[in-house]
Amino acid sequence: MISVYGPGFIGGRFCEMYPSIPIERDQREPKTNKIIYFISTTHNYDKYTKDGGPYKISHDVRVNLDILSQVLETLSPDHEFNFISSWFVLAGVDIPAKEDGVGSPRGNYSLTKKMAEELVTVYCESHRIPYRIFRLANIFGPGDNFSPQKNALQYLIDKLKRDEDIYLYYNGVFFRDYLYIDDCCRMLYEGMEKLPVNDIYHIGCGHPVLFSRMIKIAKEVIGSSGAILPGEPTEFHKKVQVKDFWLNTNKTQRYGIIPSKTPYEWLEEMLNEG
Repeated sequence: MISVYGPGFIGGRFCEMYPSIPIERDQREPKTNKIIYFISTTHNYDKYTKDGGPYKISHDVRVNLDILSQVLETLSPDHEFNFISSWFVLAGVDIPAKEDGVGSPRGNYSLTKKMAEELVTVYCESHRIPYRIFRLANIFGPGDNFSPQKNALQYLIDKLKRDEDIYLYYNGVFFRDYLYIDDCCRMLYEGMEKLPVNDIYHIGCGHPVLFSRMIKIAKEVIGSSGAILPGEPTEFHKKVQVKDFWLNTNKTQRYGIIPSKTPYEWLEEMLNEG
């Protein structure tokens, strides 16, 4: 039995795939010994709020650090804590990024996620609580609340579905590490069953995925009349985001934890299913 904290896009699909798992909704007191923790903000685009006012870094601090601290304080050595992190914490490292890379994130989301990783490591080791940190690649699939700031791939695909023109930074010639939601959840579940505790693991496809190829596949499958045009990245994007990135997943692959299909195959299947 596993306690799931934060059933959003990924956590929600995780619970759908493993319906016997109890869901913790109070975000404080675990009812089982094995915990997987998804609670987090979701992107670095924090310059303004939706209503146009200034964004407050206290939001990232509260969600990514304060709530995490409260949950950690409820744990004992009888618990196992599986923390979901992000590739964003490794901004600036050589690619493919290894687990021991030390990133230099510039955005509030990625910075507080890096601090959260350190908090989990220090607290759990000090209190003899077994833990794992899972850093996820870019996750895509049905059910995500995408936007220009979060999951740009599906945001642009949605525009193509409406036959709108889209603009790609760097003309789409950049690389990411994409992983389909079902593969992600399965690999996390297998990771909690197979991987040794007290370590960091990368959950991704483990090779570079060309963004323009993903978009061209989508346009062809959809049959969109929208044009694919070059666009210039904003200065804010240049400061807080990286151009090319993918994860080294050799550590998880050694335990047989690998994607079932390529991101290109998953994308085509997802679009054909509607």
